[in-house]
Formats: sequence, structure tokens, C-alpha cells
Amino acid sequence: MKKFLIAGNWKMNKISSETVEFAEGLKAKGLSNAGDVCVLAPFTDIRDLGKALEGSGIGFGAQNVHFEPSGAYTGEISVPMLEDLGVGYCIVGHSERREYFAETDETVNKKLKVLLAAGITPILCVGESLEVREGGGEQTFVAGQVVADFAGIPAEDAARVVVAYEPIWAIGTGKTATPDQAEEMCAFIRGVISGIYDNPTGDAMLILYGGSMKPSNAAELLAKPDINGGLIGGASLKVDDFAAIAEAAAALS
Repeated sequence: MKKFLIAGNWKMNKISSETVEFAEGLKAKGLSNAGDVCVLAPFTDIRDLGKALEGSGIGFGAQNVHFEPSGAYTGEISVPMLEDLGVGYCIVGHSERREYFAETDETVNKKLKVLLAAGITPILCVGESLEVREGGGEQTFVAGQVVADFAGIPAEDAARVVVAYEPIWAIGTGKTATPDQAEEMCAFIRGVISGIYDNPTGDAMLILYGGSMKPSNAAELLAKPDINGGLIGGASLKVDDFAAIAEAAAALS
């Protein structure tokens, strides 16, 4: 049976009262049979989100973390802080973090290792720009990210990482990644993982698509053999839209 994860990335949206309202609305949808579902909130919302979702079976997590456990890193959040909040998931290496905040494969690798050691599931984002895609170097670029990000991580730990493919070239450019293009890259990533480790590790890995999944295209994308769910941006901010995507995954489980 194919496994799915539908993860909502709120980015820099929602205050505490909106967080609780959303959580209550999502719980009312009765998604207990929709496979794995989680919401990734701003740091200021995580505690309220966790309390509001308690007992629902819906996971929650953070959008970033620092690789040091403590220290003089003003504005950063550590793994022990996330553990104290009870998070189950954390995004690592999102394209916006890489572009705007100087995230590198080296720091991504460090973050993966500390999250895995803490038992928090990392959602690792990889993907190429429009320039790389138009130059025909998308597979070389993404393979390079995957190899660098997983450096020094043993197979038994790698299997616990969720990978999300984000076609950066299709965000805000007027271009759209087709379901076949999304499947092609997700299958390629699975092959890279199998090459680094072995086929069982590659086959077992959850690989999400992170390019504007919404209720209208979710079923077609999720039906592709190498797409195990979505890292949902805009559609995760509305209860009905997010629940509809989760229900599309449930129908295919």
C-alpha cells in the first residue's frame, strides 16, 4: 500500500487565534483515515497548534531549526526547544531559506543530523531554479543537492527523512510543472537515494511534491507512482482546501 504525507507549510502566516481556529476546523474534518497529515507553523504558533491538535492524530512541526543546541545565535531556535514543544516534523532547506537566508547544503546536512538524532522527522527540500531548468541541468543540480545533504548519514537514518521536490522555476514565473514533470523528478530523486544507499532505502522513502498542489490537481499528482504526498503552501492556509488534498491522498491509499 502506498504511503502518503500531506504537510502544510504556513510560511509567515497566522497568529495564535487564527492557529487555534484552523486547528479546530481541521479536526472537525475527521481526517483520521487520511494517512499522515501535519501542519508546519511559525515558531510563535507551535505551542498553541500542538495543544489544539492534541488527540487528533494530526502532526505538527516547525519550518526551520538551528544545528547547535544552544548559544549566541540571536533569533534562532534549537532542537531542544522544538523537543520541548513536542514537534514531530521540521522543514530543512526550503528554497526560500536557501535563497533569502543563505542556507547551504552544508548547514542543511548539519540540521538533518541533529533532527534525526532527536527523533524529529526532517522534511528536506530540494529543487532547481528557472535558469538551471532552462539550461538542462536540473538532474545534475538536484542530484548534487541530495548527495551533499545526505553526506555522512547512514541508511537507517536516511530512511526517516522525507524529501520534498520544489520546482523553483515554476514559482512566480508563469510556468507550470506538469504532473509528468513532477513525477519524472521525484522518480529521479528516488533513484539517486537508491544509488547512495540501496533500492530498499530508495523505495521506502517518502518523496513529496512541493509545487503549488491544490484540490484541483492533487489527485492527478498523488496518483503518480513516485509522489508520496505534498508540501502544501497557499492551499494549507484554508481548512477546506487542505482537507480536500488530504482526502485525495486517503482515496488513493
